[in-house]
Order: sequence, then structure tokens, then C-alpha cells
Amino acid sequence: MKSDVYLIKVKTNALEARCDSLQKLLEKVNPFRDYKKDEFIPIKLTIGDSQCVYNIPPELVKIIVSDIKKTKAKPFLFDTNVIYKGERLNAVDHLTLAQSKGFGYAKVGASFIIADGIFGQDGKEYAIDSDYIKKIKIPSFIGSLENLLVLSHATGHILSGYAGAIKNIAMGMVSRPTKQVQHSSLKPHVIDKKCTACGYCVKICPANAISPLTPPSPQRGEGKGEGYVIDQTKCLGCGECLCACKFYAISINWSEDHAIFAKRMVEVAHFILSKFKNKFFITFGLDITKECDCISTKNELIFSENIGILASRDPLSIDKAMIDLINKDKDLFKETGLLDTHKTMFDYGYKKGLGALDYNIIKI
Repeated sequence: MKSDVYLIKVKTNALEARCDSLQKLLEKVNPFRDYKKDEFIPIKLTIGDSQCVYNIPPELVKIIVSDIKKTKAKPFLFDTNVIYKGERLNAVDHLTLAQSKGFGYAKVGASFIIADGIFGQDGKEYAIDSDYIKKIKIPSFIGSLENLLVLSHATGHILSGYAGAIKNIAMGMVSRPTKQVQHSSLKPHVIDKKCTACGYCVKICPANAISPLTPPSPQRGEGKGEGYVIDQTKCLGCGECLCACKFYAISINWSEDHAIFAKRMVEVAHFILSKFKNKFFITFGLDITKECDCISTKNELIFSENIGILASRDPLSIDKAMIDLINKDKDLFKETGLLDTHKTMFDYGYKKGLGALDYNIIKI
């Protein structure tokens, strides 16, 4: 069965016109009509890294928040911490960045929370036991609320080829250890020259897999302590040490097989979405950059013309529709040198029942 994907075309860069288009889309589709008074409505989005200027602007988010508030429900914005160095590595800096980029309550009308705690460790663990990922750790509110709204900015991505709704859920709605597991089959290791021998990773390791490095590494120099080493035979690959280290001394492998990476994301997204009764997805095909919002800057390559705003209840269909619209005349992903990992993600997503590959475009 085909899924419905709503499209309002937006070619302009003018913010006011984009706001008007989003308002028309919401009026036509009325996606929040079933929200109930006083129930919490989580809105997933990413604000992008500090140098990113192409993330979904707060003015558009404010329109969505205002529309939800008409139902007397209580919307809130949320994201989780990342696993690489930057201002979103912990909740304190992450919230400061959100405020500076205009996502404070005064600007958008909703609170912004970091759902996996200060260091990305908070959450509830579940067993998945698939061929590609065995367990995941997700924010505790998942499973206790009925509704989920996912706002995504369509971009390219260095590993997945395309970043849209599925990646926004799979990577953006999990605690940091699960981000690490999705990225890598290899277990983390200690970078000697960065380790300060503070010992916090030892305290937090659930497998007692971290011990003092004896003899000390010659890279460390005098007065820096012994340092530590991770016993790969004991390591569970849980990523807790990655969360614990504040000195970027725990490293993971970023060169995972792209097909496995895609399938892990599908498994995680499928599980998370199964915890919500009502899901809705809005994807902004505007300012489509080659790199995702975690990397892009004002100098980033815009590799596609503006498409518009898409909305659907099907995460697979909305991602597939956006790709098809971007590649309407020619394969811009291939032309730009991006990977075609999204093809594996779509095929496996359909196999897992994440959504439909066939869709009806309903133009507004």
C-alpha cells in the first residue's frame, strides 16, 4: 500500500515565504488534530553544530509549536548529545548553543531539553538482538508518551549518503553509547597522549575492562601518570567510557561498513518508533548541503535546488520521496560524490516494516 506524502514547493530563500508555506501545509494536513489537552508532545530536531547556518530555523519551529498549542497540548523540543568533540558533547554546552541559536523558550514558545542527560549516559536499555545490533539505550521518556513529531533537515551525509527522518531518529534519539555502537563494530581504545589518567573511565566501566597501562607509554611524558588501556577481550563495546571521558581520549572506529551502518540505523529507528502510537514527520528540503548539519558551515556546498517541505506519517516514504525529488533530473548524490548507502537503508527498512517505498505525492 502506498503512503501519502504531502509536498508544498518552496523555491525561495526568503524566510517569510518559507514560514507562509509551512503554515499552509499545516492548515491543509492538520497533523496535530488528535493531540489531547495537557499531554506532552516531544518534537525531535537538531540545531546543528555551532558553525552550521542551514539548520531548521527557529522561526519555522515556532510556527509548529504555536499550531500544537492550539490543541492545548504541551510541546517540547529535544535532542541528544553527540559523540564527537564540539558544543553538543554535553547537555550544558548543548543548551547554551541552543539558546544562542534562537531555540530558547522566549523565541520558539517551547522548552528545549537534552534527553540523555548531562554526559549522554542517561536512558533505559533494551535488547534488540538483531543480526546487526544487540541492545540500545534510549531516553527514558520513550515508551511513556503516545505522540512523536520529527522535524528533519534534508542533507547529504558522509556515511549514510542521505540524512533525513530515519537518521534523525536512529542517531538523534539514542544515548551516546548507542551512537557509538551504530557507528562501529570495533571496540573503543585509549589515545595515550590525550589520557590524563583521571581514572573516571575505570570507575564507570561495567565490565572492569580498563586498567592502568604498565609500563607507562613513552608518548605520555613525565608527570602524566600511567594512563589506561582497554582489555578488548573484556570490553562489551557499550560506549560508557566514551561518555565518561572529558578529554577526548577514548577513540572509536569511524570506518564501519556502510551497509551495516545503514541496517543498524533501521533497526534502531524501527524499535524507537514502535514505542509511539502516533508519529508524524516533517522534512525541510531547503538549503540542502552536501554535509550534514553536524559538519556544514556557511561555506558548505549546496548541492541541490530548494525542493520544499514534505510531511507524512511514514518515515521511509518521506525519506524516499525527498531523494527522488532531489534526483528528479539526474543523480545529484552520485554527481556530488556521496555514497549510495541510503539505498541499503531503504531496502532494509522496507524489509523490516519501517514503512513503504511506494508513495503518493499530494501537492499543496
